[in-house]
Amino acid sequence: MKFKFYLALYISKLIKNTLHILSKFMKVNGSHLPGNIATKICPNFLSIVSKPKTIIAVTGTNGKTTTSNLIIDALEAKGYKVLNNKTGSNVLGGVTTSLFSGVSLGNKSKFDIAVLEVDEKSTPRIFKYVTPTYLVVTNLFRDSLKRNAHSEYIFDLINKSIPEETTLILNADDLISNKLKAKNSNKKIYFGINELDTDTNESINIVNDARICPICYSKLKYNFVRYHHIGKAYCENCGYKSPEADYIVKKVDYQNNFINVFYDGKEFEYKMVSDSIFNIYNQIAAITVLKQLKIKDKDIKDIFLNMEVTKDRVKIEKIGNYSIINHLAKGQNPVACSIVFKYVKERKTSKEIVLLVEDYHDNKESSENTAWFYDCDFEFLNDESIKRIIVSGVIAKDIEFRLLLAGVSKEKIVALKDENEVAEKLSYNEENEIFILYDMYQSKAVDKVNSDIKRKIEKITK
Repeated sequence: MKFKFYLALYISKLIKNTLHILSKFMKVNGSHLPGNIATKICPNFLSIVSKPKTIIAVTGTNGKTTTSNLIIDALEAKGYKVLNNKTGSNVLGGVTTSLFSGVSLGNKSKFDIAVLEVDEKSTPRIFKYVTPTYLVVTNLFRDSLKRNAHSEYIFDLINKSIPEETTLILNADDLISNKLKAKNSNKKIYFGINELDTDTNESINIVNDARICPICYSKLKYNFVRYHHIGKAYCENCGYKSPEADYIVKKVDYQNNFINVFYDGKEFEYKMVSDSIFNIYNQIAAITVLKQLKIKDKDIKDIFLNMEVTKDRVKIEKIGNYSIINHLAKGQNPVACSIVFKYVKERKTSKEIVLLVEDYHDNKESSENTAWFYDCDFEFLNDESIKRIIVSGVIAKDIEFRLLLAGVSKEKIVALKDENEVAEKLSYNEENEIFILYDMYQSKAVDKVNSDIKRKIEKITK
């Protein structure tokens, strides 16, 4: 076994370095290939490869990349050598590649700490060999119907795979993921956000997968609902209720861009890295992790002063009096898109929207599954502040139909098959923010649309 391990280590490192060289001359994406080869040669490779003493794993339907990046950036700002899969795959092969990249040829770890983003469905395969010191679960929602089926199915996969030694850092407001290891001895630390003015008593979303008590199956009552099944609930019949948060955002000040966080009997003010509610959850999750690692409150505060959400998720550009906002709207994920749509609606501005949510990755299998449109709250785009919605792609007419069902006026919708025409259909009214909402597999289309819009603005402003 020792021979097989070192053979796998040397060959995989060689392949990784070769791919790195090739990537400078051509488009090569092989972040998981070296790891896959390592486990083919030595099936037990992941259990033998040396690892940093502290391992932080981050999983969940939405927010795992942003949360991982916040933690990594904060730890690196404090001088830690952080092993991560920030630029690689979050499945078994990618995690394996990241871990063997962090050891010497003699299998000695070169890092202080590891922060690993882990795909939800990959947790059984990874946690079989890797025991996280801390596991952060951001949330569990419906995702791609073909890949992740239903949130309870993913819950069961994760729940069965978590090692008993792992400390869980869970979202107290997520009525699905906060039940992980409920009957086990794992230490659990909860984070959450206090009731906000925008919360309601009943879910206004199409989908809410936590309507009944997990103990006695009576209908749950909500203290407040934030979106979908995120909120605080209780059961009048058996006494079940949401767990109390150990780290809780007591105040969100959108005007002055800060959050007040209460923990350890004290309240602390932190700069808000993003005004998206998703990212406020991601930030409080990161703060919770940093406190477990004994980072001082003042240091955390200083770190967040110079931090913002990863540019490839949210990007705001000002060109003269025009604002162009690129925002990832994860295709095939009705909850993620619903949150983005609600965020756009609630911005107190006039706006035009470009929708690029066609999933090219799904289309590789001949046709895209559009069933998720009917779990997604396109109704949030039926708002007076939204002056125009331009939809581009092969399925533009499908999305136009869904927008019409949501009550959006036909006069507001422009459906195009070709993204080359998008820039010509905007009004270029300086009062309107231009939102480009895009799927993660739409990078080429997004770049093209952005370039065309900028060129158009430059002509107008000359």
